[in-house]
Amino acid sequence: MKIAGLISGGVDSAVAVHRLVEEGHDLHLFYIRIGMDNDEGDCAAEEDIEMCRLIAARYHLPFDVVSLHQEYWDNVMEYALETVRRGLTPNPDIMCNKIIKFGYFEQRWGHEFDRTATGHYASRIERDGKVWLGTAVDPVKDQTDFLARISYDQLSHILFPLGDLPKSRVREIAVATHMPNAYRKDSQGICFLGKINYNDFIRRHLGTLHGPIIEIETGRKLGEHNGYWFHTIGQRKGLGLSGGPWYVVKKNTADNAIYVSNGYDCEKQYGHSVHMTEMHFITENPWTDGADGVKVAFKNRHSPEFVHGKLYSLPDGEMVMESEEKIQGIAPGQFGVIYTPDEKICLGSGIITGRNIVL
Repeated sequence: MKIAGLISGGVDSAVAVHRLVEEGHDLHLFYIRIGMDNDEGDCAAEEDIEMCRLIAARYHLPFDVVSLHQEYWDNVMEYALETVRRGLTPNPDIMCNKIIKFGYFEQRWGHEFDRTATGHYASRIERDGKVWLGTAVDPVKDQTDFLARISYDQLSHILFPLGDLPKSRVREIAVATHMPNAYRKDSQGICFLGKINYNDFIRRHLGTLHGPIIEIETGRKLGEHNGYWFHTIGQRKGLGLSGGPWYVVKKNTADNAIYVSNGYDCEKQYGHSVHMTEMHFITENPWTDGADGVKVAFKNRHSPEFVHGKLYSLPDGEMVMESEEKIQGIAPGQFGVIYTPDEKICLGSGIITGRNIVL
């Protein structure tokens, strides 16, 4: 097939290219530049692009750097800042995949190819004449939660060459084939930040505003913070409190107060119910309204671990996941990702709502 290969300079996308070349496909490689011209959040480092050029040259493939940084700012970064400003927890990577990589890129360049391939750890499952988003064989590296807002049309045009490989095997292939980035470390953190510290980025755009840190059980003031927008529900590190572990369990944006609780097993922090709005199903919505609920697997954070329970459809269009076990750090604004009970297929996602935030 004629394939557009999205590469980043990392080992994953490089091995994805290698596998596609080995299979005899006709590849054209692309690097998406999303950093801003003023270097704020510029993760389009020249060393990344140079690494991509080396990979392209090695396999004698055409390579282009395409710019979508204004589109990224207008859609992904603005979404992230507005979500944080409201006291909620965003997931820019999910929106980047939906809007940038498989949105604007597909509209402007990818549509000219039979498929677009990436180094994501996910799989494409074809069943009963339909395409489904399948999980990767490596549960630690699986990235289907970051793909849980893409559309069916987007999924139908994507290839995931690494879905059947554990990360250890990807490294082995890179070493065995003498990839120039075989020993390069994996990128960490949010894609748009690059080398910029997250708190520095938030401080630059939202500033600081001192407010109290309050123990939720007693109402006792334990310390101060620099603004509720620096903290998320379930957060443990960065509070500056002794005698912990302390967890953020609630925020009051009107009073600029955050509430914490000491210890792991606290009903204020954990819960069995996750309410979601703006539900999105990739291939189809397999449920209809009903009181009995449907068994599902579920994630509310990027983790190899699933929780299991039942999904109920509410009259107002929302859905609620009733878990069989307590769920840590239910953070409003984050995405709740829904899977089949066997954890093999990602069905879609919703935006988590909850009582943790007082506006």
